[in-house]
Amino acid sequence: MPAAVAAFVLSFAGAAAVSHIPKAVLRPMVLVLLMVMAVYTLWKKDFGKLHKPVAIGRREMAMGMLIGGAIGFYDGLFGPGTGSFLMFLFIRFFAFDFLHASAAAKVVNLTTNVAALAFFIPSGNVLFHYALPMAAFNVAGAMTGTYIAMKKGAGFVRVLFLLLTTSLILKLAYDMLH
Repeated sequence: MPAAVAAFVLSFAGAAAVSHIPKAVLRPMVLVLLMVMAVYTLWKKDFGKLHKPVAIGRREMAMGMLIGGAIGFYDGLFGPGTGSFLMFLFIRFFAFDFLHASAAAKVVNLTTNVAALAFFIPSGNVLFHYALPMAAFNVAGAMTGTYIAMKKGAGFVRVLFLLLTTSLILKLAYDMLH
């Protein structure tokens, strides 16, 4: 929850800052970070397989707020890879498995989306005729994905994480080259 609160506040700030930072500056940084995450996940074979969450003390609370705030700002500002970054960081810093990290990432990502909408709706920057059907299909996909993830477990989510991260790497690289 501290990560979600920090993510909400800084996602709103990121959405407000979006017009001031060129996407051409962010894309290469995001591409490198995604590649580092993918290589790290492939290299550490047990990464995200076991769920042994650490006890939540002041240090972990501060780390959660830092992660939530940084990723929230990034999501409000740019967005691609937010879920992947959250999952990776929850596994790395809180010893979640991929299944639990994915669930926690969804909560934080929901708050970043609500914060961004709180900024973009009043400013008239939401195309509702596209956004509402997309939201409905997003919910349907999330429910289907949740059902499959619960059935198949953390190992399956790890494979999907790597596939989706690789797809995002390829998409960002393609966009940068064209």
